[in-house]
Amino acid sequence: MKAIAIDDEPIALEIIRSHASKVPFLDLRAEFTDAFKALEYLQKEPIDLLFLDIKMPDISGIDFFNSLSKKPLLIFTTAYSEHAVTSFEMDAVDYLLKPFSLSRFIKGCNKAFELYNFRNSSETQDHLYVKTGYEQLKIMFDEILYLEATGNYVTFALKDKNVLSRSTFMEAIQLLPAEKFVRVHRSYVVAVHKIERVERHQVTIHQKTIPLSEAYRQNLTAVLGR
Repeated sequence: MKAIAIDDEPIALEIIRSHASKVPFLDLRAEFTDAFKALEYLQKEPIDLLFLDIKMPDISGIDFFNSLSKKPLLIFTTAYSEHAVTSFEMDAVDYLLKPFSLSRFIKGCNKAFELYNFRNSSETQDHLYVKTGYEQLKIMFDEILYLEATGNYVTFALKDKNVLSRSTFMEAIQLLPAEKFVRVHRSYVVAVHKIERVERHQVTIHQKTIPLSEAYRQNLTAVLGR
């Protein structure tokens, strides 16, 4: 996996560089203390994984990541625990709390590598299998209108029926090809090509209005503009 790291503290970057050198499947291409120089790099060089600090002087890691039109896998590296919920809502692979050990770093990288391999292997697939009750149900990606999280369940809304699956929202999201689906709310993911209308606080799919939260508006705009 090709990766870069962004942190305004040089010592933090040295630690990431040292840890990364011990992970055989990780290729740390560059490190940046300046987020805007990192942005210039990302406009020219695609990467698979981003190690990102949250509290930086000119722009927060959260705002930086939300500004990216093409989003790599994300691992937050931060000294502050209060942003853990936000990182979950942004679908971050992991949240490494400084100071993190080599073993904890490797654990996060392994999670990212598993997801990276799944995404690459699923690029040519046109379906997924969803566990519902005691069976695995095959669902074509093109059938899906949207996903809705409800407690410990996820509803796969199709054109002619709904399929209820007992899984976490993150597990369900990771089964979907990123180029075909976009998150618009903490509880909703929608099929990009099924969107009929986008308004200030909602999107419409198959006569169903789905809330659009401010946190995901920029991401949706970037996806629709691709």
